[in-house]
Amino acid sequence: MSFAASPGISPEASLGRRFLALAIDWTMCRLITALVSPNLFLDSSFSTLIIFFIEVTLFTTLLQASAGQRIMAIKVVTYPEQLRVAPQKVFLRTLLICLVLPAVFTKDGRAFHDHFTQSQTIKVSY
Repeated sequence: MSFAASPGISPEASLGRRFLALAIDWTMCRLITALVSPNLFLDSSFSTLIIFFIEVTLFTTLLQASAGQRIMAIKVVTYPEQLRVAPQKVFLRTLLICLVLPAVFTKDGRAFHDHFTQSQTIKVSY
């Protein structure tokens, strides 16, 4: 899909921007886990993953972007229409991210979790 030929279509977010958003989200969740871990969780690695799953699913459903994605000016939308993603697809997308499947890319350059849920990340200005 050529974004230059379609004036109403937003450009896809770069891999570097998406990676930074993921790092911000993970660091935030790690800090939250460190604050509550001694009282609520035994294994901090798995509890960070649980908090990450909840944060990304909740924020992406409500705001179309996780906290890290908002900071990096990224929005999650359907592919190719660029509309709001359904909550069940956000849930599945986040689950696939937690399984580390984003490292697998399809032949069109989109990550596996985006390809499987017919979603994409776009660069926006808030």
